[in-house]
Amino acid sequence: MGGSTVRPRVAVHKFSSCDGCQLAFLNLGESLLDLAQRVELVHFAEAGPLDPDAEVDVAFVEGSVSTPEDLDRIQRIRTHSRLLIPIGACATAGGIQALRNDVDGAQWVAQIYSHPEAVASLAHSTPIAAHVKVDFELWGCPVSGPQILQVVNALLLGVAPHDNVDKVCTECKRRGYPCVMVSRGVPCMGPVTRAGCGALCPGLGRDCYGCYGPAENANTDSLSAQFRGLGLGAAAIEQRFRSINSQAPAFFAAADKARAGRDE
Repeated sequence: MGGSTVRPRVAVHKFSSCDGCQLAFLNLGESLLDLAQRVELVHFAEAGPLDPDAEVDVAFVEGSVSTPEDLDRIQRIRTHSRLLIPIGACATAGGIQALRNDVDGAQWVAQIYSHPEAVASLAHSTPIAAHVKVDFELWGCPVSGPQILQVVNALLLGVAPHDNVDKVCTECKRRGYPCVMVSRGVPCMGPVTRAGCGALCPGLGRDCYGCYGPAENANTDSLSAQFRGLGLGAAAIEQRFRSINSQAPAFFAAADKARAGRDE
């Protein structure tokens, strides 16, 4: 997108999600007004513009693919977008709704709704990359405004966005926060979770719970052993990994290992 005098066309699409990542756009405040002068927002239902099938330079997609309609819609968005960027845990790893992937969802629907046939739902909640080619992924639950601005600014300059794959532990050290696991014996996902949140939870004296997904080369085996040393059983360890980013490969595998230990 760099070097052009024509404002790049941008769309923000919503799939199955809580809208938190779209709010990261809206919460930019004055920065959003500045951004609107540099790009043309052609589709962003939460902010007003509606043109879901518009040809765009960049499509940001929030949410997981959870319905038959989603399957069709993500294909159309991919066709109409030069760059496609999933944002947030739902779009990158299936989100909290992917916790239903291990159970009989149809049975749940039948138990809750008087007309379950009216509920169109896929058996699994899956990330965007499971269905179409993506050009970059922005992890987090939710993503932050500065993350979004960094990506847009990089694209406007014609360079690849930076993928922050450091661990939350590095942010704690940079900010001078004491390690909650070392100082208080609190099980913390920081050693295997990618940075980007500013170590918000450890900064408030509580443990990281992995909302930004797995960091690069996440040593989940070592962390699981550390958790066992802190007194967590196999079920509790599985629960740590089977959370917001349960379908991220590193966390999914770690949860399965913990479950195997629980079932032995």
